[in-house]
Amino acid sequence: MDDMVAVRVEGLTRTYATDGQQVVALAGVDAAFARGTFTAVMGPSGSGKSTLLQTAAGLDRPSAGQVWIGGTELSELSETKLTELRRDRIGFVFQAFNLIGALTVEENILLPSKLAGTRPDRQWVASVVERVGLTPRLSHRPAQLSGGQQQRVAIARALSVRPDVVFADEPTGALDTETAAEVLTLLRSMVDEFGQTVVMVTHDPVAASYADRVLVLADGQIVRDLPQVGAEKIAELLASR
Repeated sequence: MDDMVAVRVEGLTRTYATDGQQVVALAGVDAAFARGTFTAVMGPSGSGKSTLLQTAAGLDRPSAGQVWIGGTELSELSETKLTELRRDRIGFVFQAFNLIGALTVEENILLPSKLAGTRPDRQWVASVVERVGLTPRLSHRPAQLSGGQQQRVAIARALSVRPDVVFADEPTGALDTETAAEVLTLLRSMVDEFGQTVVMVTHDPVAASYADRVLVLADGQIVRDLPQVGAEKIAELLASR
């Protein structure tokens, strides 16, 4: 496994049985995501983009094919070891912020370390908290925060264990345009300043324009793998499918 690759999938296939019929969500996808890069995964509804994220993140087992996080191949892991890998080496950011209302901002951010029974790297966490602008809010609870602030907490939580990769599924889908831009700028800065790897599913060409690379899926396959071409060109490409 190339040390410069954070995530790699080979021959990734996922089928579901629906009403007695086999539905192919992914059809033999091959892709690699380099460390310190920001990739947007796009495509129409039903194209397989969320399934790709879920299987690459170890949230769902593929029907066939392989997934590597760093040098670890996921199919070889027991459910316990897979849970540990997701907790220790993968960060997640979703459209629903998935914060625990009874916990403070600081407690939400440190939750992965608490669940793992490990000591957080306080210096790293402090640098992340400062970068996402939450230092004055650490004692607040999620209900006291705006949507944008809650998503910042979710991003800080995802980064708190210094993961190999952050998977983000429509992270700005519940936010207004201005707040979405702030969150996307933050994700971009995590790649540029901290060398994090981000793989983001989005339907929004503007959101995708923050990434280094755009993968477009259709019918469970990658149909385009592009360097950043700008929001207008991305929209044109999607419209032409």
